[in-house]
Amino acid sequence: MEAYISALNYAIPFFLVLILIEALVAQKKGLHVIRGMDTLASLVSGVTNAIKDVLGLTVVIVSYGWMVDHLSLIKIEATWLVYLIAFVGLDFSGYWVHFISHKVNYFWNHHLVHHSSEEFNLACALRQSISNWFSITFVFLLPTALLGVPVAVIGIVAPLHLFAQYWYHTRLIGKLGILEHILVTPSHHRVHHAINDQYIDKNLGQIFIFWDKLFGTFQVELADVPPVYGVKKAVRSWNPFIINFIHLWQLIKDAYRTQSWLDKFVIWLKPTGWRPQDVMEKYPIQLIENPYHMTKYDPVYPKFFQLWSWFQWTMISIITMIIFNNASSIGFLGLLCYGGFSFLSIASMTMLMDKNSYALLFEGIKNMIALVLIFTSGDWFEINSVITHGAILIALYHVLSMIVVAYFHRMFSSVR
Repeated sequence: MEAYISALNYAIPFFLVLILIEALVAQKKGLHVIRGMDTLASLVSGVTNAIKDVLGLTVVIVSYGWMVDHLSLIKIEATWLVYLIAFVGLDFSGYWVHFISHKVNYFWNHHLVHHSSEEFNLACALRQSISNWFSITFVFLLPTALLGVPVAVIGIVAPLHLFAQYWYHTRLIGKLGILEHILVTPSHHRVHHAINDQYIDKNLGQIFIFWDKLFGTFQVELADVPPVYGVKKAVRSWNPFIINFIHLWQLIKDAYRTQSWLDKFVIWLKPTGWRPQDVMEKYPIQLIENPYHMTKYDPVYPKFFQLWSWFQWTMISIITMIIFNNASSIGFLGLLCYGGFSFLSIASMTMLMDKNSYALLFEGIKNMIALVLIFTSGDWFEINSVITHGAILIALYHVLSMIVVAYFHRMFSSVR
């Protein structure tokens, strides 16, 4: 956990600087590739994923360490060649996990959030899942385990492999010549995020594009087919919890509604989008048939509300990183409680962004919990040890938040 938090301390500022650079370059070129609230929703989703990962809320069925200890055929030292093998092995594993996430109904719920933005930019890369409760990565790391690649090597290479997938989420970089034949490039990944029929479920590689060419999932970006981004069943929400579980909820409803007992079980492992025939007829779902006729989710807000939403995200992010960097003093149970509170804060914030009538209720519960905890304990998850009078500042922030959210809730209710 400490290593991951340390990595976040460097990665988050780096990612934010690149997002800002992309926005400035796009503005200078007169390109409309970024929408403020869509970008904010991506950043909020990134925070929820970081919290989940720090708390380790994923069950690993079989650990990589166990496989190396029990299944390795040879033992090798951590030379530069071993690091290269680990990188290629992780990319091979990543391709197949990605493939399953696109092709299997249940696993699509893990991945949908990453495709939910109707834009394609660096910020959308941060839309990562909180619904992947168990990991199947170990299955496809079997080759590296058989070769005896040490756990420590995988632990070093895995974050590098993950962060190396960030840069190609952009529309500002064209095709890259010979690199198009070796690496996943922005052009390849634009295809991957598109909902055009020609592009669906293509270019599943993470670093190397040759996996797609080898396994038949490669598609070049066509000049006469501009990519349109999003998902076939538009989520129409900024709320990461809705986005993360909307497909799972649909599967649960379909499994409950169908009269076929067989379909109640097979729906989970059927191809993505498959529904029982009787349910499909009785409860049709509207899908995007022609991407070029799609209307993007883009509610109208006053400028002050947009600024307030950005302020809320900034406060949640800063407080979260302060708390995480003080994890040793707080303990895991304290971190778990703070993680739950942060999820409540994010839910309240994004519900208001969606103009949801329950936003005020969630905001009230959030602020009541915060103020009661502060005034009964005199602290806020040990923040006083980091910032002088930190708990008082947190209390004032929550009072301000309640007042401002009540104001906007009333404004949105009057025009609903």
